[in-house]
Amino acid sequence: MICVSLEVSNVSDSLKKLKALDLAELRLDKASLTGAEIKQLFSLPLDLIVTCRPGFLSEEDRKQYLLEAICYGAKYVDLEIESPVAFKQDVISLARNKGCLVILSYHNYQETPPAIELNRTVRQCFQEGADIAKIACQVNSGQDIISLFSLYSLEEAAAGKIISLGMGQKGKITRVAAPLLGAPFTYASFKPGSETAEGQLDRKSLKTILKYFEG
Repeated sequence: MICVSLEVSNVSDSLKKLKALDLAELRLDKASLTGAEIKQLFSLPLDLIVTCRPGFLSEEDRKQYLLEAICYGAKYVDLEIESPVAFKQDVISLARNKGCLVILSYHNYQETPPAIELNRTVRQCFQEGADIAKIACQVNSGQDIISLFSLYSLEEAAAGKIISLGMGQKGKITRVAAPLLGAPFTYASFKPGSETAEGQLDRKSLKTILKYFEG
């Protein structure tokens, strides 16, 4: 399955794009939204992931966005594994109460750590309450791809609980391979030029490629 990642800035534009999608990640970190607008987005009858990356909003506003999206119907909430303990506990607690699945994610924008370190990070994600562990690392070599792919040999991968992706141009193959190796979904942009991460393919191109491999 393909999850289209949308960076929300204009709510009307996002609502138009969502009409064409079944599964989408809504990135709220660069948005200035009212509670009514968050309700408008997450009350839609779609499977939506709410994400609000650090570094743009205050921690208080970031948590508020996530909590409101969960209350209004987000199917998944994506939290950084490095988030403060209290922050994670508050969000995960509400997610459990509302039937929202928790994605704990690790991002490394410089490199891909060795497989043994990635394995430890996955273990930490599940120990801290993840329903899905997501690993996304910058790919600089073929060995990095092998390290990322090795996570699909873990027991949880067989149950569709691991997403392991490479960022950067060299990581594109991991985005194609992810659903073929057991990831519940992989990420794509809405169209060329609207990528939310380096190395993302657009949804139409990715769909065409996956159809070829799936026969």
